[in-house]
Amino acid sequence: MVLNISGVLMLGIIAFLFFRKDGMKLSHAFVCCLFGFFLAGTAIAPSIHAGSESLAGLLGGLQL
Repeated sequence: MVLNISGVLMLGIIAFLFFRKDGMKLSHAFVCCLFGFFLAGTAIAPSIHAGSESLAGLLGGLQL
């Protein structure tokens, strides 16, 4: 649950920064949101979720 909230927060901040720097228009952000919602309802959503959890675990295990 914490990973989901922090991931959503991070992606929200990135989207906001793109929007503020005029690299992403409001219409682009709306299309990206719709794509995410529709993608979450497909059969590939569990695979994407598992892959993002694996990547987060890998990055969390790195020691700098």
